[in-house]
Amino acid sequence: MILCDLPPDTILFRAHTPQWASRPTSGAGAAAKGGRFNREGVEALYLSLDALTALREYQQTSSFLPPCTMCSYTATLRNLVDLRQLAHGEPWDELWHDWREDWRHLKFDLHIEPPTWVLADLVRARGCTGILFPSQANDRGTNVVVYVDRLIDGNSVVVNDPDGRLPRDEASWER
Repeated sequence: MILCDLPPDTILFRAHTPQWASRPTSGAGAAAKGGRFNREGVEALYLSLDALTALREYQQTSSFLPPCTMCSYTATLRNLVDLRQLAHGEPWDELWHDWREDWRHLKFDLHIEPPTWVLADLVRARGCTGILFPSQANDRGTNVVVYVDRLIDGNSVVVNDPDGRLPRDEASWER
């Protein structure tokens, strides 16, 4: 594995379903059913390095763009596995080459544990904060999954909401 850090105060993006707009840094939505790089019960925040990639990731399971709340974040993240470097450096474990497998099909249709969940377990066991990986929804985009419980020791993800426009809870949509 090749590790990297994002520059301090990197701006990241995410398009949220409206139900999660009041909890933009929780990772609880991904923990509910799992995600590409997190099994059920592991809170993970999936972010993109640019807004277009965030929108395309949000839209990937729909032929139209469902309603969403677009957020930007300021992040300082160290000790990330950089999957963009899969073809470089010392050899990666062969399992890494399966990261593009359709994890949803494996999990929900075939009831098989996705190999990316095993990779996530390895990353977390090594103490890494998350994984940088190429977007499959936008050829030029990059995503990062951040394990919420690893936002310690100088790692941080803060939603940019200087005017307090995001809802505080589901009831505050009515302001």
